[in-house]
Amino acid sequence: MPGFVAIAIATFLVLYAPIVTLVIYSFNSGMSVAMWEGFSWRWYQAAMQNQQIQDAALRSVIVATFASVFATVLATMAALGTTRVRPFRGQTAIYALINQPLMVPEIVTGVALLIVFATVKQATGYSGLGYLVLAHTAFCIPFAYLPIRARLEGLDRSLETAAADLYATPWRAFRRVTLPLMMPGIVAGAMLAFVISLDDVVITEFVKSAGQDTLPTYMLGQLRRAVTPEINAISTVLLFISVAIVSAFFVVNRKKA
Repeated sequence: MPGFVAIAIATFLVLYAPIVTLVIYSFNSGMSVAMWEGFSWRWYQAAMQNQQIQDAALRSVIVATFASVFATVLATMAALGTTRVRPFRGQTAIYALINQPLMVPEIVTGVALLIVFATVKQATGYSGLGYLVLAHTAFCIPFAYLPIRARLEGLDRSLETAAADLYATPWRAFRRVTLPLMMPGIVAGAMLAFVISLDDVVITEFVKSAGQDTLPTYMLGQLRRAVTPEINAISTVLLFISVAIVSAFFVVNRKKA
């Protein structure tokens, strides 16, 4: 269509020009985020030596790791329960329920989790990282579920029938046949859940207690005070980590196809 290429180029420029600018100015030697003063690794070194950033980064990795593992396990069970059985009444409703966090605005999920966890905190007195892990797990389940379900729907059920004909128990057939075949989908779902948890801001802001900043919420807090190229450096590192994980996700999906 006439003009389609020009519109596509303009769209990509609008989307990615600010990101490219952010990456470039992360190497700025001066304090300004708008005036180039020379190339330097100064802000990367400052970020690496900042104890608050180290603590927030470690906390982000811990939460994202546990959340992605729990979400992937639950998503795998849900995918098996909705694809490796005969169609049943209410199956569509279950699909919608599992994918609901994708459709509901994230702030609504954050407020709901805040109300629930505030009640639990008051009753138990516990205020540790467990709430963040549970919140991220709940939010990441549909992201892990989609690639796992897609993988299972592409598997021939006759393979499991053949295993049963060879006297394999249901557990043995799952462990030796189904699980290895669905493993690319599980890995892809886990990577997607990890990067979603790692980058989350809204739910973390509502659920976290004092002193539980993750790297994204730490950056948000710094932006409210002063913007320095150190934030650009942290953003660039997060960007490349996210790109690497998402690229690996697509590579795994391509191999499984």
